[in-house]
Amino acid sequence: MRLLRGLSADVRSALSLTRGERILASAPTRGGSHVVATTSALHIPAPPDGFTRVPYERVDQATWKDGWLHVQETSSGAAHHVRLTEPGSVPETVRERVTATVAVTHSATLPGGGTVRIAGRRPTTGGDVRWTFVFEAGLDPDDPGLRAQAEQILESLRRQTGL
Repeated sequence: MRLLRGLSADVRSALSLTRGERILASAPTRGGSHVVATTSALHIPAPPDGFTRVPYERVDQATWKDGWLHVQETSSGAAHHVRLTEPGSVPETVRERVTATVAVTHSATLPGGGTVRIAGRRPTTGGDVRWTFVFEAGLDPDDPGLRAQAEQILESLRRQTGL
């Protein structure tokens, strides 16, 4: 397979691929490693010679700008910023795979003010929809009152969508 030939044996052995997971695209990084997009996750270089595996349903936002791939994980997770020297089809592959996980997205105004974006994502490997809340900047996502309000909105959304 051509993609595998473009990856060194060290890179291939450092990847933690799950059963049935296939490489779709890869791109060299400025640091000498690679970003690898597979059927179910994005593998981002992590020191000293490993990878962070980010399943597509955990990617809240991925953007490609000025040679940089920016990936923000859901639920205030980690942010990853990687300089790609030859992006190839990695940006398009990531966009397509992340979009394919979205079952529903809904923005709502909270009773106490502010907004929350609720996203229901289905893993590429199948299974139940996983729900995440993204609160408007300035709102504390750990505030139990806000979480309770968001949970009520989620329950209504689940009834409406059947998810």
